[in-house]
Amino acid sequence: MELRDENGGIVDLVRYRISVAKQDIADGKLLLENNSLLSANNRIYYAMFHAINAVHGMDGNGYKRHKDAIAKFNEVYVANGIFPREFGRIIHRAEDLRHSSDYDDFPNLDESLSRELLRAAEEIVLSIEDYLEKRLAKEVL
Repeated sequence: MELRDENGGIVDLVRYRISVAKQDIADGKLLLENNSLLSANNRIYYAMFHAINAVHGMDGNGYKRHKDAIAKFNEVYVANGIFPREFGRIIHRAEDLRHSSDYDDFPNLDESLSRELLRAAEEIVLSIEDYLEKRLAKEVL
């Protein structure tokens, strides 16, 4: 696999997607601190989603639909034990909460759930970042 070219490559893509996921975490924290649960729930979910897309980018894959990206992540990485099954469940919960926050007229907001998912998102993003850095180190060598 070619990891770099003159226009950037997979390494750049993977690191960019992880940086976006980290920014989503930071934004989610700020939004929670300012009692903006609807927007915080959106950023918390997207932190996980962007991290998942970093993994797919490492494989040279991309998915237009969220459900396809999540399903492939669960199929390849969760089902094979690379990431814990709990990650799949957390991502599903965060996606449901984001949908409700973004689209429902009267979403059932629960600050404790948002905070729980933020902590989980931090764990998922750090775990994925660690996995990708190890993979990149092996592939570059």
